[in-house]
Amino acid sequence: MLAAPAGRLMRGCTMPDGPLTDEGLAAVLVRGPRPVRVTLSEYDPTWPARFDARAAELREILGDRARPIEHIGSTAVPGLAAKPVVDIVVGIEDPDDEMAYLPELEAAGYDLRVREPGHRCLRIGEPDEPVNLHCYPPDHAEIRKYLIFRDRLRDDDDDRRLYEATKRSLADREWPDMNYYAEAKRPVIDAILGRAGWTGQVTVPGPGSDPA
Repeated sequence: MLAAPAGRLMRGCTMPDGPLTDEGLAAVLVRGPRPVRVTLSEYDPTWPARFDARAAELREILGDRARPIEHIGSTAVPGLAAKPVVDIVVGIEDPDDEMAYLPELEAAGYDLRVREPGHRCLRIGEPDEPVNLHCYPPDHAEIRKYLIFRDRLRDDDDDRRLYEATKRSLADREWPDMNYYAEAKRPVIDAILGRAGWTGQVTVPGPGSDPA
């Protein structure tokens, strides 16, 4: 997501103020918290092509119900090391109206991983070409934050190096769930968003998949 600094930016959802807990995660993660070892890969120039292929597939499945479709997270930033998972955000008029879009995505192989008000996250492509698909209303602030953060990292060498150094300092260790890794990045992401001009509300991030 779009996890750490500003509400759902990096992980895809917002929770009440307070520490992240297994109980809070269990409330929205369809399969509950899952221990994970975070491993980063050097930037792969094939990641944009993986996004393009999935975006074309989503347009075929959802038509004009999908607006916009954007490549987000670290795999969308040339030169940035990342978990080799392509993150996509798609605008869905009402993500809570699952019958309007979810059966078609599931028929295409997408697996629902996060369910919370106004947001769904699905997964496809494991193990070779994993993709996280984040669904929000088209005008949702989280989409704007995802794009502001992505564009800042694309345009600013210092912030890109800072973010990569932060990720490397937190990688290659065991986390009780990916969301705890995402939460650990939140202070740096908040600071980068501030320098990028984000003036919206900054909230404690909640469970979801970490697109950065």
